Amino acid sequence: MIDPTIPPAPGEPAVAQGRRAAYFISDSTGITAETLGSALLANFPAVDVVRHTIPFVDTAEGASRVVDDIRTAAAAGLAPILFTTVKNRRLRDIIAGSGAVVIDLLAGHLTELEQALGTTASEQLGQYHGVGDMERYLGRMRAVEYAIEHDDGQSGRALDIADVVIIAPSRCGKTPTTMYLALQYGLLVANYPLTDDDFPTEPLPRAVAAHRDRCFGLTTTPLRLSQVRHERRPSSRYASLEQCTLELRRAEDLYRRNHVPFLNSATKSVEEMSAVIMQTMKLRA
Repeated sequence: MIDPTIPPAPGEPAVAQGRRAAYFISDSTGITAETLGSALLANFPAVDVVRHTIPFVDTAEGASRVVDDIRTAAAAGLAPILFTTVKNRRLRDIIAGSGAVVIDLLAGHLTELEQALGTTASEQLGQYHGVGDMERYLGRMRAVEYAIEHDDGQSGRALDIADVVIIAPSRCGKTPTTMYLALQYGLLVANYPLTDDDFPTEPLPRAVAAHRDRCFGLTTTPLRLSQVRHERRPSSRYASLEQCTLELRRAEDLYRRNHVPFLNSATKSVEEMSAVIMQTMKLRA
């Protein structure tokens, strides 16, 4: 490991100095700070980041404890990066004295909104992930229940109300994408596994054929699929490169014959796949 106390050589990028600690500090769950901060850090893939999420920093004592932890980390080398969504000004002032590089994810935007709306922002806690919009919250919970019921083709009930039906061979990313779309956007998503029993066939499998206009396919690379399957069933026919190649070729042929849009999940995150699905299927955001 590179010693972070050794300064970089002339012309050498600062990222070569070593690992960098990143703190996501929030007076609530920390989800917003972590999501926004991670989105910013994703633009610097060469930087080795060690992440620490600290939620519910809602008192001066709590903020002071965080500052002590960060000062200890800072003493070991590079100044940590601190992403914060703490709304209370007093607590923000305490955190600002930590010695970290503080990136306040709310301050500037809240000021702009205050000016635009002609009112001051509330400092009440827990508003980002509360259930202020109860109907939206309940909608997401219904979507999660629907996703669980319809995971891996377990149920054919009420497929006519699905926003999208994801079809793919096993271990191509159907379930995580389904759950993300349900939990994040409240979409009704079912998924169906393409197995040997579904081939050979020209049309879509009977279970989903009537809903072709709602179907979206996933594929991947044979090597990637084989690696993922080996983790589940080592040295099995199911995980063999030959079997994976066959299943993916059949699936892609099926998608093309039936005009089902599809994407390769090998190098895409769940968030990226979900965005492509929503845009392709013209689903609400």
